[in-house]
Amino acid sequence: MNRIEHIALMANYNQWMNRKVYQAAGTLTDAQLATDRQAFFSSILGTLNHLTLGDTVWLKRFSQHPVGFTALAPLSAIATPTDLKQLAFADIRALSAHRARLDQLIVEWAHSLREPDLDQHLCYHTMRGVADSKPFFGLLVHFFNHQTHHRGQVTTLLTQAGVDVGDTDLLALID
Repeated sequence: MNRIEHIALMANYNQWMNRKVYQAAGTLTDAQLATDRQAFFSSILGTLNHLTLGDTVWLKRFSQHPVGFTALAPLSAIATPTDLKQLAFADIRALSAHRARLDQLIVEWAHSLREPDLDQHLCYHTMRGVADSKPFFGLLVHFFNHQTHHRGQVTTLLTQAGVDVGDTDLLALID
């Protein structure tokens, strides 16, 4: 599997897992989703919001890549988050609808990537306003790893709430 195929696989995995997580989360009440479970982002809803906000920040940074990814153009209508702990979406239904649109955008964008795009550096500013530049492929690896990390937290919180997400292994998507 080459790097482009790997990124496309991770985009598909992200979408598949988010569907499973949101379906599982949808079986809980709003109060259960908002319950402080002593997690880093407090609740299931808080962690899912963080993940969506983090993805938005990174995708908006990726849209500034020198190639100018047209697949990321819809992000221009979305404000850049300034706080990754905020509850941008107060209920799971609105968050789920936004997440589904974001995941479809990620899949389409990932499938538009070309090998030379991965070798360029991306210049961006951190949330604190510090200028940085890193290899684009490494940033993509971070992007997908960050998703997996926080979805792992959410699946633990869901399990503690009595909801089984089911199989979460990437292996399920590998031929």
